[in-house]
Amino acid sequence: MTDEITARRDELLGLKTPLFYDSPVHLVRGEGAWLYDADGRRYVDLYNNIPVVGHCNQRVVEALARQAATLNTHSRYLDDVILDYAERLLGLHADGIERVVFTCTGTEANEVAMQMARIATGGRGFVCTDAAYHGHSDLVGSLTYAPARGRPDVHSIPFPDAYRPIEEGLTSGALCDRYLAELRAAIDDFATEGVQFAGVLFCSILANEGLPDIPPGFMARAAAMVREAGGLVIFDEVQAGFCRTGRWWGYEGTDVVPDIVTMGKPIGNGFPLGACAARADLVDSFRERTHYFNTFAASPVHGAVGLAVLAELEERRLADNAATLGAYLKDQIDVIAAPIEGIGAIRARGLFLGIECVEDRVSKRPDRGAAAGICNGLRKRGFLTGTSGAYENQIKIRPPLVFDQVQADFFLEALADVLRGG
Repeated sequence: MTDEITARRDELLGLKTPLFYDSPVHLVRGEGAWLYDADGRRYVDLYNNIPVVGHCNQRVVEALARQAATLNTHSRYLDDVILDYAERLLGLHADGIERVVFTCTGTEANEVAMQMARIATGGRGFVCTDAAYHGHSDLVGSLTYAPARGRPDVHSIPFPDAYRPIEEGLTSGALCDRYLAELRAAIDDFATEGVQFAGVLFCSILANEGLPDIPPGFMARAAAMVREAGGLVIFDEVQAGFCRTGRWWGYEGTDVVPDIVTMGKPIGNGFPLGACAARADLVDSFRERTHYFNTFAASPVHGAVGLAVLAELEERRLADNAATLGAYLKDQIDVIAAPIEGIGAIRARGLFLGIECVEDRVSKRPDRGAAAGICNGLRKRGFLTGTSGAYENQIKIRPPLVFDQVQADFFLEALADVLRGG
């Protein structure tokens, strides 16, 4: 059956359409952090940040159905529901994040953010990291694993990481200075090339880069440097936001309030919703210059779903669960991995962890094959993970935030078995 569906998928969706695992999983149902395949086998979802409050969350489903049965239309009519949601969402952000533009995806939110920054600064040049991913559109996609000086309007810098530092033997402070020098050079090169600087777009926790060990102070000093050069700071919260790190937003751990913040994926628990929020003047200028609207965004259903997600996160104290259970997993995985030479580092930001596979701990050479093998081994034992990071050598652990202690202990037992070759 799986082979038949895979062949049909190739025929209808195109060859090489991505699939996970050596033996693909045919899922038919989800509930909380559980997923079920066509044969009735149960899996723990350890990968998806999208259903942040759980697969098929009853409150979210009921809110969607109720509003869809009442009214759903585009955003060029007056509607209280989306305004109630906008007010609640903005109230969770830092002071200075005052207005919001709704979209359907994180890609669109980042596209809006980049346009907004260009309008505000009059510039076109953006700096990102060399292992960034922020979406698939032509503009936003230009940041994906961008070379250092690959385009006249996009410069990348090495992502800051104390584990594989750009230069060995430096103190933490000196290493921070070294990475900031890369940022300074990228900004200065725009000036040399006659391209006005618009800003930076970073994930607040550098998730796609693999949750690297960022030298203390880097983000705050980078933000100051960007602003001094006339640019704006955009933080992408698509993976870091909505309580994933144990706080509402990843940027809360950076000592930086971004000028513009983008959101997606977990914001709608699987319903297509995204958002770009910023200071009032930035949003107003963007609106005036672009007359932006989105046929399917900012609808009453978006508002109803968004409010339900926020209510679940708050009432179930899922930020606390992310902090507590994430710390527990980190501690336990450290113990399990300690005697295993092929595990180089355990990354953790709340309930977002990465287990880094290496050939050995001295060279730290990434081992993509080992990471893929561990993920396939876990899948056979009923745990769905994925590989990620700049070198595709990390096992990504990023479950719905309703993931619980019992599921965590089941996973730890399976992980220990796989890592020890069982």
